[in-house]
Amino acid sequence: MARTMFATRTAVLRGVVAEPVTVEVSMSQGLPGITIVGMPDSTVLEARHRVRCAMRSCGFENPRASVTVNLAPSEVRKTGTGFDLPIAIAILACTGQIPTKDLDDCLFVGELGLRGEVSSVRGLVAYAMLAQDQGLNFVGPTGSIAPPNVGTYVVETLGQLRQGIANLRMASPSTVAYDACLDDASARLDFSDVIDQELAKRAFVISAAGRHGMLMVGPPGSGKSMMAKRMPSILPPLTEAERAEALLVHSVAGQELFGLQRGVRPFRAPHHAISQGGLVGGGRPVRPGEISLAHCGVLFLDELPEFSPSALQALRQPMEDREVHIVRVDGTYTFPSDFMLVGAANPCPCGYLGDPDHECTCSATRIQTYQSRIGGPLMDRIDVRVDVARPSSARIIAGERGIGSKEMAEQVICAREYGSWWCERHGGSIPRQSMGVPELGLDDAAKATLESTARRLGLGGRSIVRIAQVARTIANIDEVERVGKDHVMEACAYRSRATL
Repeated sequence: MARTMFATRTAVLRGVVAEPVTVEVSMSQGLPGITIVGMPDSTVLEARHRVRCAMRSCGFENPRASVTVNLAPSEVRKTGTGFDLPIAIAILACTGQIPTKDLDDCLFVGELGLRGEVSSVRGLVAYAMLAQDQGLNFVGPTGSIAPPNVGTYVVETLGQLRQGIANLRMASPSTVAYDACLDDASARLDFSDVIDQELAKRAFVISAAGRHGMLMVGPPGSGKSMMAKRMPSILPPLTEAERAEALLVHSVAGQELFGLQRGVRPFRAPHHAISQGGLVGGGRPVRPGEISLAHCGVLFLDELPEFSPSALQALRQPMEDREVHIVRVDGTYTFPSDFMLVGAANPCPCGYLGDPDHECTCSATRIQTYQSRIGGPLMDRIDVRVDVARPSSARIIAGERGIGSKEMAEQVICAREYGSWWCERHGGSIPRQSMGVPELGLDDAAKATLESTARRLGLGGRSIVRIAQVARTIANIDEVERVGKDHVMEACAYRSRATL
């Protein structure tokens, strides 16, 4: 039975959050056509043509009336192609061509093709989470994520709605296989392939155990990129909460989700030509950048001095706050950015400064200019800095193998578990990142060593606290309650390198 008005529920992406939108359709006398109001952008306006062609291809009749589509609230700009499906359903329900039962209890999202097929859109996880919060069923394209306690229906073509929502296929809830969380490509990356770099591997264990940022400095061919790519192999799988946050960001950005669904931590390695907006987020509509795509994972910046200085300095606030705020005319967008920074750099433009086997051809001015591109404020926020020398050719030819990812991962997991126990016992609800030197459990000898080192190197307050936090991580690896002198000395060694 035809109606003069009908409304369906959908949503619009705003950052990593889906905001509810109501699609209202009204039929009136006049020239046949579809008019969309409610601050739509060009992609939403194009839905008029896609909806008419899709309805005709699936055997439905286009209404011989003037159709007005209002997207409420009208003060919010509407973007994206996910409005196609809810607009088509509202028109079909208004004209009595599909059953209206249960439509009020659903949230619809999907792009329509000219033959009526329903295609995926970015942000399906955000839409499904909104449906969960509002107690609605979610109806979307193939590949829709099915959160717990949410009825998620998959619609492949517009013609399937002829029999109503109840006849659609239900999506299976996504699960994480922690016993097989690494895909074949990731499983082949093992630290045992890295030869003659035991000191650097120790630095990776410390960085992973305490979630400290790290920087490797060494000549070309020393294995910096090789080791960085193996960092995810020593990190524990994503927890359920971390997986949900990472899935949300990647879905909004339109990225592949298979690895995250299996618990693999994200690893992002953008090229050094990336813009500041690409690194921290931005654009129109505003989308997350690489630091948000690395949320709960690793951000690897190879050839660190080659990045734009403005882009590098934009990392300072997200590294401290673990989220990035992007301000635009229509408001502030907040993206999560709790990532581990792993950087790699040559000591100079030619790469051979300090190499005993190659002579450096760079002038002092070029070296100073090159090293200053990173900037002191960003360097002050990198806790672990390690020199990486070229491995022994004899050991490479002999095929020697060092400590592997399995052994390193065991150290990391044990250190994190001990650290969690220590924080609960000594820090209560205070997170380790917020603890000052007095709360980190340094004994008298460790405090005296830290004080003398800070005086000798002229360290600021942030550097002193970060050295103490690295020392706490080393103590967690050794599973001791009190931070000793040796722990502080090792932490200082990762902080006191002369160059970069």
